[in-house]
Amino acid sequence: MTSPAQLPDLPDDGLSGLFEGTVPPGVYRVPSIGPEALLQAQAENWQAAVVDLGGVTDKAGFLEACVLGLELPDWFGRNWDALADCLTDLSWLGEPAGYLVLTSGWSDFERFSPRDAHSAAEIFSAAVGYWAVRDSPLAVLLG
Repeated sequence: MTSPAQLPDLPDDGLSGLFEGTVPPGVYRVPSIGPEALLQAQAENWQAAVVDLGGVTDKAGFLEACVLGLELPDWFGRNWDALADCLTDLSWLGEPAGYLVLTSGWSDFERFSPRDAHSAAEIFSAAVGYWAVRDSPLAVLLG
């Protein structure tokens, strides 16, 4: 697994490239996430969720931000395995053309809790791989 510090930046094609298929689904760093990303995802029939990591400094805070942003189901166990399970299910989000997870505050979370950020990035990467061979890809943007 690539460490979070080595994750690539979103290519110049940006979100349009993800939606058009010229940029492969993956976990990418982005300078920031704006409301236009959500609008663009909706226009392309992708299900988008924003995980706000503002003020998050540890695993528990990260998982709670995921509960809120991803609207995780009640059975979510608030641990890494449960997050991995949820990210390879996503049935509660319907069957869109694709799934887009946008984070805000990633760099601060990574600075406060590099080990937890590494674990989260690994889980995101594994989920992207899972969805890559299915009809609805997953992309994660760390902003």
